[in-house]
Amino acid sequence: MSTDRVQAARKAFKEHDLEATKKAHSHEAFDKEQSKIGHAEFLGDMVYGALDGIVTTFAVVAGSAGAGLGPGIIIVLGFANLLADGLSMAVGNYLSLKSDQDFYKKEKRREEWEVDNYPKGEVEEIRRIYKKKGFTGKNLETLVELITSKKTVWVDTMMNDELGLIVEQKDPVKAGLYTYAAFLIAGFVPISIFVFSRFIYNIDSSIMFPIAFFLTFATIFTVGSLRSLVIVKNWLSAGIEMLVIGGLTAIVSYGIGSFLGSLVL
Repeated sequence: MSTDRVQAARKAFKEHDLEATKKAHSHEAFDKEQSKIGHAEFLGDMVYGALDGIVTTFAVVAGSAGAGLGPGIIIVLGFANLLADGLSMAVGNYLSLKSDQDFYKKEKRREEWEVDNYPKGEVEEIRRIYKKKGFTGKNLETLVELITSKKTVWVDTMMNDELGLIVEQKDPVKAGLYTYAAFLIAGFVPISIFVFSRFIYNIDSSIMFPIAFFLTFATIFTVGSLRSLVIVKNWLSAGIEMLVIGGLTAIVSYGIGSFLGSLVL
C-alpha cells in the first residue's frame, strides 16, 4: 500500500525535487509513518471490495433492466448479489490471506529449525545468496557474519531471499470484514434508486435505470480513482480505466438481458 510518505517520494521523483526527496526520507517522515494507527492498512481491501461490489451489482441491474424486469425483481436480485457475492468475496479474501500467513509461518518454523540444527548449511546458503548479488572476498564474509549473528535477521533473510516469501501481517478477519463492508456500501449504489422509488417516493420506472447508470458510473470513477492510493497510477487514469471496465460490463450485461428476455419473457 502507498503511504503518504511514499506518495511524497514518488511526486518528488517525478518532479526531480531533491529537497522533497530528502524530506520524504527523513527520520521524521519515517517516524510519522510508523506512528499512524488506524485503518490505512486495509485500504486496498476496501477499494477492491467496493469496485467488485458496484461492478457486479450493476451487472445484475443492467441485465435485469435489459430483460425488462420490474423494479421489485431488480431489488431482490440486487440484494441477493450484494449479500451472497459480497460474503463470498470477503470469505475468499480472508482465506487467501490466512492461507498465505499460515504457509509463511510454517516455512519460517522450518528455517528456524534448520538454523538451530544445521547452521553450517544455512550459513553457506547466506553466502551463496550474497555472492550471487555480487559480493566477494572480505566484504562477502563480513556481510555473512553480520547477518548470521542475529537469528531473526538470518531467518528473515532466508525467507525473503531464498524462498521469496513476503506476507502481509494484517488481521485476516478484519480484512474480510472491511472487504464485505465496502462491497455492501458501494454495491448498494446501483439499486439505491429502485429502493428509494419503492419505499420512499415513487419515480417513473422509465428513468430509474438511467439514474442508476449515472450514480453507478460516478461512483465507479470515484472508487477507481482511489486505486491510485494502492497502485502506482495517476488518479485520473485509474478512474477512467474503471469507467471503461464498468461500461463494458454494462453493455454486455444489458445486451445479454435484452437477448434472453426476448427469448423467455
